[in-house]
Formats: sequence, structure tokens, C-alpha cells
Amino acid sequence: MSFEFIIFSKFFKRVFAKSRTIKYGYYNPLKVLTITMMKHDRIVAGITQGDINSISYEVIIKSLMDSRIFDICTPVVYGSAKVAAYHRKALNIDNFSFNNIRTADEANAKRANIINCIDENTRVELGKSTPQAGEAAFIALEKATQDLLEGKIDVLITGPINKHNIQSKDFNFAGHTEYLQEKFKSDHSLMLMVNDYFRIGVATGHIPISEVPAGLKKEKILAKLKILNDSLIVDFGIRKPRIAVLGLNPHASDDGLIGNEEAEIIKPAIEEARNHNMLVFGPFAADGFFGASSYNKFDGILAMYHDQGLIPFKSMAFEGGVNYTAGLKAIRTSPAHGTAYDLAGKNEALPDSFRKAIYMACDIFRARLAYAEITANPLKSYDISE
Repeated sequence: MSFEFIIFSKFFKRVFAKSRTIKYGYYNPLKVLTITMMKHDRIVAGITQGDINSISYEVIIKSLMDSRIFDICTPVVYGSAKVAAYHRKALNIDNFSFNNIRTADEANAKRANIINCIDENTRVELGKSTPQAGEAAFIALEKATQDLLEGKIDVLITGPINKHNIQSKDFNFAGHTEYLQEKFKSDHSLMLMVNDYFRIGVATGHIPISEVPAGLKKEKILAKLKILNDSLIVDFGIRKPRIAVLGLNPHASDDGLIGNEEAEIIKPAIEEARNHNMLVFGPFAADGFFGASSYNKFDGILAMYHDQGLIPFKSMAFEGGVNYTAGLKAIRTSPAHGTAYDLAGKNEALPDSFRKAIYMACDIFRARLAYAEITANPLKSYDISE
């Protein structure tokens, strides 16, 4: 645990006890955002059901069976009580039930709550990708996102979806990250994978590998670095984060022998980030960086493309990692795993990643309130140069 986090944590209980509206500048200090803490003593955590034929309900139910959850948040699942009951029966879980509510305002702080969003006749076909499952996942996501926008819930934890069957005229996105970026009208966001070893973001997200070089621009890398730097400060309580940037080509191009993206795009972005008072280093050759455990020296890492970051991430912490969408006004986390159709209904899925996603969303919510509190009335700056 970092020294900065220990200092930050001292503010949590004092700040969280207050039910009021706090204004603060986040990501763009010139634009003041308003975050309202709802008038309750626990964070209201919205949870989407994800794909109903997957392991999503299994990891949700197993996570909410841990009574410690209710000490930090009031969970509200957006889904179907009937579908949940189907999964409970398939998993032989008898000692758990949901509290049915119509709106988040009715949530019982001591129970796992569920809002029915979909048609009761929606069919569950365990282990299969179906159009009905995609539609059900989208309806739950849309309802939860709207409640998040309206302040009816405080944070959002999304169950895994199938990126193919969820596609429709209303959902034409590569994943949750892109959907939420548009919903919250953000110019940029960052998929940030977090585990016990490192935090790693990706510059080019969910795009084909053939499009990665063309998708890398100095301005884009710089924007991702700003989001990562600000998130490490505000969301994770690290006062002056150190950030590593990976190269695109093998051996980070070997001084131009294997490609020129490092010299023409990545290095200029790093230099400009340093001019903005960020501690950014690199570009590093990805294989050596992870092989030599250099990640231990940095608070955050920016990879150039999806698999460059997620292969080492999931190799080290597939079951306990969390996917966090940095750069949004709202807070959204999800487990690091996908639908795992092959495990659906077999009572073999582990809830560790989903449970950590719930805890992390609540930790970040408190961290943002603490940051707002301690930066609300800064001392005036003076030029002491002669």
C-alpha cells in the first residue's frame, strides 16, 4: 500500500459521512463538474446483469452472498428476478434471494436488490449466444446508465456481455467503454486494467491489429496519458504518479531499425507530457519491460494496443483483475473476464474479479470525494521569483 493511499484513506470516513453536493474540477480543471452524493449512508452500486446465458449471474450472486458487501454499498442489480431464480436453481443456491424493487430509490440497504428490466418471457439458454441474450444485456445496461446519469445510483459495475449478440441499431459499439464514453459525452476515455501488480491502460482499445499503427497519433497518446495521470491522482490517491509508456514495435524499434512510430509519434508525446509536469518514461520494449518486472517501478503503464497490455495483465491476474473506465464523470468498473459460456450453469465460476470490481468502484467514489474535499479551497499561488 502506497504512502499516498494511506494519507488519502484518512479522509474517507470524514468526507463520506457528509450528504451534500461537492463541486470540483476533474480531468479538465477549467470545467467545474458537480457530483452529488445521494442522501444515504452507503454508496448505491448499480450492477448490470450482462449476458443472461453466461456466468454473469453466477458471479453476481456469489459476490452478493458475501455479507461484507453491505458494509460499503447498497447493491441494485438491473436485470430480471425470474432469470436470477433460473440461475440460482441451476447452481443449487438456496441461501440467497433478491429483494424486488421498481426503482433504485426503493433499495433496501441490507439486501441485494433487483430491478426488473426485461420481458418475463425472455428465455435463458445456458452457454449459448442468442439475440435475446444480447437484447436483454443492452436493456439492462441502458436502464442502469440512465439512472447513473440521473444520480439515482452512485457507481456502475457491468456484468460481462457478448460484443457480437448485443449489436443492434441502438448499440453499435465495440464494448462498454465506447458506449459509456458516448453516453457521458467524453472526448476521450481510457480502458484501465487494474490488479495487484500494476495498472495498465491501452492507447488504441478495441480495434483490429491492422489499424493500430494508423490509430496512433501524438495527440491521442498525450490525451490518454493525461487521463491516466489524472486518474492515478484523483481516483487512486497517488500524489505524483510515475507512468511507463510501451513502444509499438519489437524492441521499441531498436532506434529506428524496426519501424519509426517510436521516434515520430510516441517519443514526442512523452516529451510533451513531461512539459505538462507529468512523470512519464519510455518508450520501453514490452517484452523486456514485463520480463524484467520493470512494472514494479511505476504507478501506471500505457500500452499501445489491446493485447500488448491485456496479455501480461490476464496472465498475472485473470481471476482478480478489474476493468475500469477512466476519464468519465461517472465511475464504471467490470470484471476482467468475459462471458465464459463453457462454465455457465456449472457452479465453477469464481466471483473474485467481480467482487473486486464492486469494491474498487466504491473506493474510487470515496477517493473522488476525498480529493474534492482536500482541494476545495487551495491556497493562492504567489510568484516568489525576484
